[in-house]
Amino acid sequence: MAAMALLSATAALGLDSGVTKRTFSSGYGFVEMTGKELFGNVCQGCHMPDATGASGAGTYPSLAGNKNLETGSYPIYLVVNGRRGMPAFGDMMTDGQVAAVVNYLRTHFGNTYQDAVTPKDVQDARR
Repeated sequence: MAAMALLSATAALGLDSGVTKRTFSSGYGFVEMTGKELFGNVCQGCHMPDATGASGAGTYPSLAGNKNLETGSYPIYLVVNGRRGMPAFGDMMTDGQVAAVVNYLRTHFGNTYQDAVTPKDVQDARR
């Protein structure tokens, strides 16, 4: 009976292995794996859904058509370490997740940088 209750509780929390679609991140790390999902959950709240940025209580730079994304190492550094008002997400994302969101930003919103960064690039940047 206790085992059945535990299974029901973990399934309700989305912790069973049969769950394939999640709506929210759980715990300390993000569960989203694609660049689009990560952008939607992590980045667009500040940088806006169209990545044009915003200003008000703070200033959030535009990522759309952003020449600072030309070199993949720069956005990797920012996502991992943060800068000014942007928090560091390095402890909350795997190397693959960082690479995915950086590649998504570099190939969407008017950015056409096709030289993809890899999880190895992120791993090297963490050192």
